[in-house]
Amino acid sequence: MSAEEVASYLRWREDVAEHDYAAASSYLSIRFGEIRAATVAAELRKLPVISRRANDILRATGRQPLPLSDPGVLKDLKKVLSGEKLSPVLVAEADIADGYHRVSLAYALDPYAVVPLKLGGVSAAL
Repeated sequence: MSAEEVASYLRWREDVAEHDYAAASSYLSIRFGEIRAATVAAELRKLPVISRRANDILRATGRQPLPLSDPGVLKDLKKVLSGEKLSPVLVAEADIADGYHRVSLAYALDPYAVVPLKLGGVSAAL
């Protein structure tokens, strides 16, 4: 099965899985401290799910995609192949707060794959 064929199996949940907010808060607490992380995670909950291309998410956050051999990416690939829907990604403060493996998988299958996400903590330019 080619990457393009697998990419056609990418299915996404309509909303973020509850445990992903806790994971995002945990990650963000390392960067910003507990109080700011909790505030950002609470703000993310209120935002609508939008979508962006996998390559744009990685570029904007300054991240390189993880390889398909990464254990987390492989775990998500197994979910996709079994027909399970993936949770939208959480992006906050110009970083992937939760879902780095999911974005990397989408990118590996199709760099232009549309990935649902919640995008928070971005100030509008004046």
